[in-house]
Amino acid sequence: MLGACSPQQAASTPSQNSSAAQTTSATAASSSKMKDLPVLEGKATVVMTVKGSPIAIEVDGKDAPITAGNFVDLVQRGVYNGLVFHRVVRSPQPFVVQGGDPQSKDPKFPQQQLGTGGFNDPKTGQSRYIPLEIKPKGAESPVYSKTLKSSGISAQPVLQHTRGAVAMARSQQPDSASSQFYIALAALPFLDGDYAVFGRVTQGMDVVDKIQQGDRIESVKVTQGLENLKNTSK
Repeated sequence: MLGACSPQQAASTPSQNSSAAQTTSATAASSSKMKDLPVLEGKATVVMTVKGSPIAIEVDGKDAPITAGNFVDLVQRGVYNGLVFHRVVRSPQPFVVQGGDPQSKDPKFPQQQLGTGGFNDPKTGQSRYIPLEIKPKGAESPVYSKTLKSSGISAQPVLQHTRGAVAMARSQQPDSASSQFYIALAALPFLDGDYAVFGRVTQGMDVVDKIQQGDRIESVKVTQGLENLKNTSK
């Protein structure tokens, strides 16, 4: 999936598992329904509570308006409440904690199948996918549905995989992200330009460092900037 990483890193990409049918529909959805997706015009602050401790996340709609809008909309809908961090990778070196699969709310759902789910929009009855969205430095707007490398762009992205970066997990198809996200436990520059970063942890990284596989998100709330969320419907 990633050409610029070691074999160990390639085996630990922040992926979302999906079928061929799912990824095909994801690409179609991004091209035909992008105009209907939530958009964050500016920034917002989200507070996630894990084991009673808060994690503050600054969500950046200035440089990733659709990716940030999707996340804030899902937070506001309560989608993430009660979900599990189903993937935590700390060895052989710190990598990511990953969650956001709605199937994980059910404690009886098979753990080995987590990582395959996404958000189903109650309005349409269909899964919501968002396009890959990465804004290169010096550009006026993001690049959509392509990695920077496949677009022939050598510039670094504005939002990079620094420690504490929050980004969307996806399958090999660029437009297959839905609700699953990950938090970088260390700087991961080999992911820059391939995955969509949309925010960063501003407080509580010590809490993130203690997250274990199976830990649940108790609650997630938008504490600032909700007025910047546009184009939403339930």
